[in-house]
Amino acid sequence: MKKHFFIFLFGIFSTLTIYAQEAIVKGSITEAVSYEPIPEVTVTIEGTELNVITDESGEFQFLETVPLGEQVLVISKSGYISKRYPIVVNQGQTLNITDMTLEKVVDSADLFTITLSDDELNDDGAGLDNISGLLQSSQDVFQRTAAFEFSSSFFRVRGLDSENGSILINGIEMNKTFDGRPQWSDWGGLNDVLRNQELTTGLQPSNYNFGGVLGTTNMVVRASKYREGGRVTFSASNRSYTNRVMASYASGLLDGGWSYAIMAGRRWGKEGYQEATLYDSNSFFASVEKQLGEKHSLNFTSIYTPNRRGKSSPNTQEVYDLKGIRYNEYWGWYDGDKRNSRIKEIEEPILMLNHYWDISSKTKLNTNVGYQFGKIGNSRLDWNGTDLVDGFPEGGGANPSPTYYQKLPSYFIRNYPDDLGRAYRAQQQFLNDGQINWNELYYANISNASRGGNAVYALYEDRNDDSQLTVNSILTSEINENIIINAAVNYKYLKSENFAEIIDLFGAGSYLDVDAFATDIEYDENGNATNLGSIQNDMLNPNRLAGEGDKFKYNYNFYANIFSGYAQAQFKYNKVDFYLAGSYTNTTYQREGLYQNGGFPDNSLGKGKEVKFTGLGAKGGLTYKISGKHLIDVNGGYLTKAPTLRNTFSNSRENHDVVGDRNGLGITEEKILSTDISYIYRSPIVKAKLTGYYTKIEDANEISFYYADGVGGDNAVFVQEVLQGIDKKHIGAELGIEVQVIPTLKLKGVASVGQFTYDNNPNLYLTTEPNVESQIAGFSNGYRDYGVSNLKDYKIAGGPQQAYSFGFEYRDPDYWWFGATVNYFTNTYVDVNPLTRTTNFTTDADGNVFNDYDENIARELLKQEEFDEYFTVNLTGGKSWKIGDYYIGLFASVNNLLDEVYKTGGFEQGRNANYRQLRDDQALNTPVFGSKYWYARGATYFVNLNFRF
Repeated sequence: MKKHFFIFLFGIFSTLTIYAQEAIVKGSITEAVSYEPIPEVTVTIEGTELNVITDESGEFQFLETVPLGEQVLVISKSGYISKRYPIVVNQGQTLNITDMTLEKVVDSADLFTITLSDDELNDDGAGLDNISGLLQSSQDVFQRTAAFEFSSSFFRVRGLDSENGSILINGIEMNKTFDGRPQWSDWGGLNDVLRNQELTTGLQPSNYNFGGVLGTTNMVVRASKYREGGRVTFSASNRSYTNRVMASYASGLLDGGWSYAIMAGRRWGKEGYQEATLYDSNSFFASVEKQLGEKHSLNFTSIYTPNRRGKSSPNTQEVYDLKGIRYNEYWGWYDGDKRNSRIKEIEEPILMLNHYWDISSKTKLNTNVGYQFGKIGNSRLDWNGTDLVDGFPEGGGANPSPTYYQKLPSYFIRNYPDDLGRAYRAQQQFLNDGQINWNELYYANISNASRGGNAVYALYEDRNDDSQLTVNSILTSEINENIIINAAVNYKYLKSENFAEIIDLFGAGSYLDVDAFATDIEYDENGNATNLGSIQNDMLNPNRLAGEGDKFKYNYNFYANIFSGYAQAQFKYNKVDFYLAGSYTNTTYQREGLYQNGGFPDNSLGKGKEVKFTGLGAKGGLTYKISGKHLIDVNGGYLTKAPTLRNTFSNSRENHDVVGDRNGLGITEEKILSTDISYIYRSPIVKAKLTGYYTKIEDANEISFYYADGVGGDNAVFVQEVLQGIDKKHIGAELGIEVQVIPTLKLKGVASVGQFTYDNNPNLYLTTEPNVESQIAGFSNGYRDYGVSNLKDYKIAGGPQQAYSFGFEYRDPDYWWFGATVNYFTNTYVDVNPLTRTTNFTTDADGNVFNDYDENIARELLKQEEFDEYFTVNLTGGKSWKIGDYYIGLFASVNNLLDEVYKTGGFEQGRNANYRQLRDDQALNTPVFGSKYWYARGATYFVNLNFRF
């Protein structure tokens, strides 16, 4: 009996001793500059499921048993740079770490916002599409470098454009239905209230949607999530705008459960780096939240960022050689100021109501309603309308563009080789002026109006007035400590009004609404033809005279209904994390014509057919934790998705035609297969990630609009080029590495090596108006099929396919820092013209192969141009001060310090569509229809000063 009693007492004693000897791990975390405590920081023991959250005082303590020995403490919070602290946990001892700090992601976010400006994003088919979903400073060194160092070279992550990533605000997707891309200007200038972001890269799981192959970024703008305080910022730059002011304030949680956040900003400048690129933008933001008891919260957010900016033109090398890389053809002097004819104006307010319901401690439901409306306008000159001659519309004005090919020296050298004086005079005229002559436009219109005529020239705006309603519900449920379930349903309705509107008639009172460059013919029963003059834009109102503020040219609506849903399961264990997700999308498009176009009288008015698509997606991945330092991450997915509105209707301004209608192939969903595998190494000194990836896109469509020479006649024909069934292959590797050499000095290196090519020979056909000109060119009822375009293995244009960066960052204990990077870019290609790679290139107007065709010469003519490799050097630096309870921050950057001159993109013109024309043009020292290019900016600066209180 005594023996059992002693054993019992010994057991109790041992248990108490073991319990008493358990280690205690606790500490506190403060902000690196202000040393203020940071609440809601996640503190994790790496390689385990143990984690705690800091309280309002920035303090934490692990209540569960912490493994003994060497461990790594990971501290992280959105908006801050994560850190890893090595610790040693000893049995029976208390480990109290009170000196841990987190640095805010502030300076780099400011740098990126000015670097990735609106005029560097895709615009009017310019092909300048930047990286997707990088409106943030990612915690990944590769993503940060792609955003801050590579973006000015129009680098695309994995060669993919931004429609392959999802941008959300409070869980509501912001990607445009028209082209799939986010309209960055809709929230431009709101830097200070968009810093709280949740992001995933690639196919990794998102808690909000299925996402694309470039990941998801969700910007959280809940009023209760902002820290109490305010900030005032002033910036100066010579990039897109010259000045910026911003002011923001957040209340924190007030009595009664209310909280609010507000912000206002302005960016402006008469001229950026390119000539006459004015910038005029205002930004307003307000978010109000009310806590409704312990489980419910309601948040209302409004965003309004009206902005106007002047565009800059791509130019041929001839133009750049004469006028320099800052030259912009779109402007001219008027009344002592530079007046730009190409102004992009965006005014699309966003309203959203968000309901947050904590069903339980483990399950949350977020329901959102978003409404966006307003306009996007792009202005340009028109010289289409003239007068009635013998009752029929005739004529057309001369092209006012200063770079119109018949005004440049190359045109006279080619056509008048025996009279080079003409070329010299054209050269001098262009050198001495070379801009739009606004006074001549006024003179022509006023003179014609004084004789009872109409305007010869007009300034008009291509308008898209969208109204979009989005409703969704997002469920997150933690089944247990290892399993999280995400699910969402989403409905999106779009009505898009599309029309042209006259802005200025330059002193005249009316403009004849016809297509003066397309001639209509009427045949009687005997086959006799009557010339009816120019084709009517609207047969319901023939020969209509339009005034300023009137719609003209085209007028139609797009309708889109999109239902989607996704479900996802995430599993987290000690050695492996993995996830599975699936999605379903039903998309319906329809066009409604409000004009009866004279070229397509039976296929333009009223509602066309509904076009339906079904999208399915599946993806999965796993992270295997070899140890706390070594990890393997694998992701793979397959999805089908509807083509965008832009790539569904082949010529929506004039008719109902859908891609594939004319050639009988029909239209299908795009298919995307993507996979990647990464090796990740993490230690207190070195962080590295090496990724290999493969993405295959099939059955994509692309639609282009241009004038083509050499398609069956001597005259240029304005065509819609429909490239159908495109396959693309993206394969490559990414490397990012950071080394904390000493506490104040960090080295970083990044490499992106890719090969992005066309993977098949897609089908190509052209459409145009069924008029006299197109009949002469061999079109049948405005249609001509060219079979396949031999694009396989040509490189996909869109920035450098290889990019490298090496740099350092020094952060001094006295709160100043400095950094420098050297970047190297190569394998950048011009965008090839698909029509030139069809049988049209080798055959004459009668369909016979050219009798002087030389295959060796043809091979050189069709060789894709590769741009020169180049280096850039960028500098950044800053300083912070604490004055009482206030903080002042200074940030400055210089991009392209050495003023390197380099091309960032370009495209072959479509004017030389056959062998003879291209051969003869390329034989000149200065081709008449050479490729058009974009050059990067030279040395530029950005300075930012902010005051926080």
